[in-house]
Amino acid sequence: MTTNSTTRRTNMLQRRVEHWRPPLLRPGTTPLGSLAFSVRRFLDLQVGSIWADLAPELKSARGRFLDVGCGAQPYRSLLHPDVQYIGLDTVDAKSHFGYDAPDTLYLSGDSWPVETGSIDVLLCTETLEHVPDSARFLAEASRCICDGGRLILTVPFAARWHFIPYDYWRFTPSGLEWLLENAGFAAIRVFARGNALTVACYKSMALILPMLFPREASIALSWMLRLFGLILSPLLLLLALVANLSLRGAGGDDCLGYTVLATRSSQPPSAAAREAVHES
Repeated sequence: MTTNSTTRRTNMLQRRVEHWRPPLLRPGTTPLGSLAFSVRRFLDLQVGSIWADLAPELKSARGRFLDVGCGAQPYRSLLHPDVQYIGLDTVDAKSHFGYDAPDTLYLSGDSWPVETGSIDVLLCTETLEHVPDSARFLAEASRCICDGGRLILTVPFAARWHFIPYDYWRFTPSGLEWLLENAGFAAIRVFARGNALTVACYKSMALILPMLFPREASIALSWMLRLFGLILSPLLLLLALVANLSLRGAGGDDCLGYTVLATRSSQPPSAAAREAVHES
């Protein structure tokens, strides 16, 4: 029997769209586009913190590089020109997430069209939370990476429910370690992006940004929201500045998300991981 407190609230399973969504993440291909992408990294703390973590890792990458869940390939520009880049995404990328890159391999099902042990570096950014079967996904990643090859993974933590309803999980360092060890990875390191101050700024900014870019509102209400957002813009910029400075400190238990570095172990994956790969 439902109580009065629950009847006043929405059943979240009835939600099928987001009330507000930032613009899709696309790299800048012109000087103006590159400037806009730089501004995006300053204001979008998730994107900016991921970019800062990935830049040194990707610049040192060599060989065959697999970008899984690549979207519009926003981090490809960080790679050395000699890297053999392969972008991989789901056939539902356009319908579920709005991405449709011309030089991407699109797959259906759980098996990837990548030769076993052929990948030197595998990148997976903000994708694992959209995968219903995380263990199987990571087992397939492990299959594709050569012995001693590298996995670079990012996941959100303090992030709203997004791309509704295709957002299933939030991971902790303990959960990431368990999943990766069972998939055959070793030398696992998990780094928090930001701390409680970063998250506080991030959540406060999330109240202002939708006013500047309103959705699903009448023309009159949209302009009212934009005006109020413009009034609060100095506060928005101050919060962004404080948040970006806080990212330089040690990560905390409450954070924007995690950046994970791991190595494909030369030892065979666990029985659980092998079973996850072979089950259909």
